[in-house]
Amino acid sequence: MYKGVIFLFLVLILANCKEQAEVPVADAPEDNSQIAKDFDEVLETYYNERFEFFPFEATMVGIEGFNDQLPNTLSVEYRNDVKAFFTKTKEKLASIDKSKLSANAQTSYDVLNWECDIALSELNFRTDLMPLNQFESLHLIMATQASGESAQPFKNKEDYEDWHKRLDAYATWLDTAKVRMMEGIDSGYVLPKALTLKMIPQFEQMAQQDVEKHLFFKPILNTPEDMSSEDSSALALSYGLIIKDKLLPRFLDMVEFLKNDYLNASRETSGISEIPNGAAYYQHQIKEFTTTQMTAEEIHQLGLNEVARLRKEMETVKSQVGFKGNLNQFFVHVRNNKKLMPFTEPEQVVENFNKIHEKMKPNLDKLFDLKPKIPFEVRRTEAFREASAAAEYQQGAIDGSRPGVFYVPIPNVKKYNTLSDEDLFLHEAIPGHHYQISLQMENDSLPAFRKLLWYSAYGEGWALYTESLGKELGLYTDPYQYFGMLSAEIHRAIRLVVDTGIHAKGWSREKAIKYSLDNEAKSEEEIISEIERYMAWPGQALSYKIGQLKIIELRNKKSKMPGFDIKQFHNAVLQPGCIPLSVLEDIIL
Repeated sequence: MYKGVIFLFLVLILANCKEQAEVPVADAPEDNSQIAKDFDEVLETYYNERFEFFPFEATMVGIEGFNDQLPNTLSVEYRNDVKAFFTKTKEKLASIDKSKLSANAQTSYDVLNWECDIALSELNFRTDLMPLNQFESLHLIMATQASGESAQPFKNKEDYEDWHKRLDAYATWLDTAKVRMMEGIDSGYVLPKALTLKMIPQFEQMAQQDVEKHLFFKPILNTPEDMSSEDSSALALSYGLIIKDKLLPRFLDMVEFLKNDYLNASRETSGISEIPNGAAYYQHQIKEFTTTQMTAEEIHQLGLNEVARLRKEMETVKSQVGFKGNLNQFFVHVRNNKKLMPFTEPEQVVENFNKIHEKMKPNLDKLFDLKPKIPFEVRRTEAFREASAAAEYQQGAIDGSRPGVFYVPIPNVKKYNTLSDEDLFLHEAIPGHHYQISLQMENDSLPAFRKLLWYSAYGEGWALYTESLGKELGLYTDPYQYFGMLSAEIHRAIRLVVDTGIHAKGWSREKAIKYSLDNEAKSEEEIISEIERYMAWPGQALSYKIGQLKIIELRNKKSKMPGFDIKQFHNAVLQPGCIPLSVLEDIIL
């Protein structure tokens, strides 16, 4: 999921449904006062004006009116305007007497105040000087949308014209990106060399010269059947020209710049603390992605403790299957076990996930009585980004017109290992991201801005928590699949160690790779991709385990109270939508 889009990171409250648990409400006036009306106006204004700065958020959830827009997020003017927007919103919040709002409105107040604070804090750092990386940046988002198979609509002539305008703006953004990266070279804001090397092939693929075979021309090959031949021809001409005259020259120029200038200037170090003000930026990232005040040292030690705990549980499974070697030898065994690599065609991987869905369906009602209306499907990750991509979920349209999609990369189907497939489906699909995000978007009890919020600690914490529900849902009957779940959980514990190790303790890329290889069963190829992801996106990898542990803690506390019901607990966690962990704890307890 993309930062600031996803993302978004996004719950259905059935207000009149008798089976649903209600979120505890503190004594407060009903929202019918002038103060409440003033507050509602603040929320509505924020929601409507925010899309001007983050129009892709609107596109991702199917809100019309912004599909042609792409602000130059790297310009001084844009950064100043964003600062003014959040400052204005915070000032309006300060004029509202929070104590006179209902409990639900007070939650919205706290969430919006957090949003303003974290956004203003980020503007203190020169993130614009490193605008590109191999994992999470605009060139990858644009290429995904250009396929015509993602959120950007291509249903009629106007949709095609909207995307053309966005491509025009993208050309400007690419020009600015190069200027900012040159400034970054001069001031020490540069990527690690390993990441630059991974980014070059991405731009090389987009710089290929055959216009009609170009990814960005693909929508023209799939124009709607009811579009006139005149319109189709005109669009084909205009798309061909913008690719040939604007995009290809910039892609080619970026390839040359990356190879001849940026690569030489890229740093040998791996952590973000090595750039100017990097240590402070990492602490900001920890706060943003965990929604806590934890320090890097606290998180590092927590990770070490969790790795040790999970290794003991993995030893039990190793003994259960009769493996005679040590745990690290068992990691090698499962990495290379041909029985866990049974597929010869990518379609078989997708079908296996669909079978997992069917297997668990009978048990979903035992744990959940809230289920989304937005449809869902599994797809293979697009070829242009498959080599560096991780499995991921992309939310559907808020009106249900586009499904939520679980993307799975299959760069080499004969080496595709099914060890964690059941666990992965729970996390990325059902009841993980698809349930949480879709229910949030469908929730008519939330103010509009909260339907589209994404806090990684909550969203990824929920998804990791759902991995532990496999046995309750009829999965993990195969000990190797249960070991896959443990492998996925220790993977998230390892993230606490290596992310803080890289960005706060001076670890090299190679040291982080070795630590991962020594403590989990993923292949070296997968681990390298993961470590480079953490290098590109400091702090994001911390959110999963921090959030999961908080939800488990809340479940354990609630389960000791009279009348505990697991469906009601899940309702109570999902109903408020994506919120900071401290706010969630106040609601549950």
